[in-house]
Amino acid sequence: MGSYAPASEQEAAAIVSDAVARTERLRLVGGGTKAGIGRPAQDEATLSAQNISGVTLYEPAEMVVSARAGTPLAEVQALLAERGQMLPFEPMDHRRLMGSTGEPSFGAVAACNNSGPRRINAGAARDSLIGVRFVNGRGQPIKSGGRVMKNVTGLDLVKLMAGSWGTLGLLTEVTFKVLPVQERVATLVFRGLDDSRAIEALSAALGSPFELTGAAHLPAGLGENEARTLMRVEGFSKSIDYRLGELSRLLKRYGAPEIVDGEACAALWQGVRDVAPLTEPRDAAIWRISTAPVRGVALAQAVALNRDARWYYDWGGGLIWLATDAANDAGAEAVRAATRTHGGHATLVRAPDAVRAAVPVFEPLTEPLMRLTAGIKAAHDPVGVFNPGRMYAGV
Repeated sequence: MGSYAPASEQEAAAIVSDAVARTERLRLVGGGTKAGIGRPAQDEATLSAQNISGVTLYEPAEMVVSARAGTPLAEVQALLAERGQMLPFEPMDHRRLMGSTGEPSFGAVAACNNSGPRRINAGAARDSLIGVRFVNGRGQPIKSGGRVMKNVTGLDLVKLMAGSWGTLGLLTEVTFKVLPVQERVATLVFRGLDDSRAIEALSAALGSPFELTGAAHLPAGLGENEARTLMRVEGFSKSIDYRLGELSRLLKRYGAPEIVDGEACAALWQGVRDVAPLTEPRDAAIWRISTAPVRGVALAQAVALNRDARWYYDWGGGLIWLATDAANDAGAEAVRAATRTHGGHATLVRAPDAVRAAVPVFEPLTEPLMRLTAGIKAAHDPVGVFNPGRMYAGV
């Protein structure tokens, strides 16, 4: 299998044009840390953005950063940290969960709409993404968006590319809005709540004026014997003290919480972000299920009626990370039945190749949505050279 690693957008465009002429199918990669997500590859060569690298714009006063797609995410984050800034949406590092190596790339954050626990407060990656450059399936360089949030007319290609998993084009540069790092971060930890009471407590906190930036529940057995319900707040230290006190009073019927600060707080949320509680055993299948927070408990329990499973909740109950045996369909029938009944979308993030080839990995689409998806794919990649079949068979 061939391999291409262009050093510029122009070089990438020429490679794609040649591939189109030969109908050569290309697997698009950045750092390769998420290569095991999606249906198994149906390609003949890899096209890597790894060498299309470097920060192209950083204006701290305007709170905007642009970098080429292959730039290591850590490099951008370090640059922002020097000026007391950060990406708002807390992107996940998939390496621990997927057992992968390499360096997460800046472009992949946009391509996968990679969003962590702070999404409940700051929105998803796509909400901060304001500009992209990419090479489409005709070998044409395309620019959309810019340096300000409202610099969009016509079809919003910026949002379309976010979460497209490399099926519509090779991202070569992305631009994000950034936010200041907060002076202090602290977490309230309530212990011993069952799932229903935990989500009830999280909903009450999220509905309060005290602005959570993280809301998760780890059932008993995931790292500790006792269940933990986590509520994170950020800001100036005096504001944090006040909000922690008010939240404790508001939620006193759920028990007396402890306060976790500093490095312990950061490590706690890094584990939630990177799915550390479910990483082992390595042969377990991992599902990522999004639903309405009030339906999360019933959905998880519906899966457990038909399949041995372990899980925890993020986003106040709206995101369920669920592990189950990878045998047969890796629980696809049970998971899809639960999302149909309770509402939601499920993605099979980790499973053997044979399972990912046999069952839908991303949420199955209705016939009208599949026609729309196929039409968008054909408009941007008419020959189907980019990541064929990665999200849906035949697309």
